[in-house]
Amino acid sequence: MNMDGIRGTLTPNRELSSLTWLRVGGPADFLFQPADPQDLAAFLKQLDPDVAVFPIGVGSNLIVRDGGLRAVVIRLGRGFNSISAKDGLVHAGAAALDSHVARRAADTGIDLTFLRTIPGSIGGAVRMNAGCYGSYMADVFQSATLVTREGAIRDITAEELNFQYRQTDFPEGAILVSAVLKGPTGDPAGLHARMEAQLIKRDETQPTKDRSAGSTFRNPAGFSSTGRVDDTHELKAWKVIDDAGMRGARIGGAQMSEKHSNFLINTGGAKAADLEGLGEEVRKKVYANSGITLEWEIMRIGDPAPEQP
Repeated sequence: MNMDGIRGTLTPNRELSSLTWLRVGGPADFLFQPADPQDLAAFLKQLDPDVAVFPIGVGSNLIVRDGGLRAVVIRLGRGFNSISAKDGLVHAGAAALDSHVARRAADTGIDLTFLRTIPGSIGGAVRMNAGCYGSYMADVFQSATLVTREGAIRDITAEELNFQYRQTDFPEGAILVSAVLKGPTGDPAGLHARMEAQLIKRDETQPTKDRSAGSTFRNPAGFSSTGRVDDTHELKAWKVIDDAGMRGARIGGAQMSEKHSNFLINTGGAKAADLEGLGEEVRKKVYANSGITLEWEIMRIGDPAPEQP
């Protein structure tokens, strides 16, 4: 693949397992790491329009199947991770970690504390309308800049994204490169104290030391945990998984966490097929027990491993 004037790094047949939190997955046809938005635009403008592209951030919410991905994977890194806060607004590159954005915002008295415990980066948080403690990206989103599949750089509005529970109407093939967020104001010390309390609560209830990809399934009720004492749990994903007897269930090296049954973990040596297979078994058992069809929150992409002769 010959590209004129490209400053980023293009790597053929790149294994993707090392780029995801679950550490599974086969190779992508190509991995492109652009230098900046202009470099990404130049690359996409020259790329054959029939070639699929797939952006990844830190791979925190992703299962890449064992056969890999017939696409050019775009991984945003340096050049896309800046964070600045001024006049009540936070400007963040798509590769900036959610936790870093929350801390930087708090330094200047902007309340984006709900982002502190969300794994991943801002690009994925916008695209999936990430949220917790009753707050979502939709609540703080002002605007974003993306590069279209054709290589044009343009802004996108909240109306175009049409934020919904754990999803948006993101343009096909486009790659988000930065976002502008606006949160309520607060005392910096108080905001940092709140985030510390959130971290303690997260570590008490979630398997943060295990290899996972965050919540596996969306809550059937259509909302995330509010964190309030009067929060109802009847339609939380972990509750219906527990009711179906699937806490701690295993296939190979894949397990539904004993600590939090909506966390799918790689205990060591799991294949993507083990992880996805266990997730599908959970969905089947939950449906049989309660009539509820769980929807995946973890994105699964790529091809299964070729069958052995």
